[in-house]
Amino acid sequence: MLIYFVVALLVVLAVLLLLAAGKPDQFRIVRRTHINAEPAQVHALINDFRRWTLWSPWEKKDPAMRRSYGDITAGVGAHYGWAGNKNIGEGSMTIQASTPERIVIQLDFLKPFEAHNIAEFTLTAAGGGTDIEWAMSGPSPLMARVMQLFFSMEKMVGPDFEAGLVNLKAQAERAAGPQGVAQ
Repeated sequence: MLIYFVVALLVVLAVLLLLAAGKPDQFRIVRRTHINAEPAQVHALINDFRRWTLWSPWEKKDPAMRRSYGDITAGVGAHYGWAGNKNIGEGSMTIQASTPERIVIQLDFLKPFEAHNIAEFTLTAAGGGTDIEWAMSGPSPLMARVMQLFFSMEKMVGPDFEAGLVNLKAQAERAAGPQGVAQ
């Protein structure tokens, strides 16, 4: 009887591994919105890690999280680390590139699992304001692909990006005033 159970378990594991192996080895999550503020105003909120507390969706998930900042907190080389509850885990970010149109961030998660991804913010002047795209991409090793059989990265992270863009929009538009220009 035990032999049948072991064989069945091995078959199930083999099927799971085959299904996971067929999934893409890279992922990309993207969300977009329009903000009624100049690109420079939106850029300033993203480019300075100390200002992330104003709009980051993870701030509300753990208001008691521990934050650490590098000697540089804005622009290329800026560094930010966090450690918090199970909802936000532990990790760090470093701005790798920053132009008026694009900010690229190296995003390193340590807990609840290790992952090394890239976050990108693309800002485009449009309609008297800013079209913004927030994307995260990175590798999907085999274990991550096995997890994707049961959990959707898109459904886990996408709503946080949406909430973050709503918060970013509110902050930028509040600073810009009714005409979309800084007051």
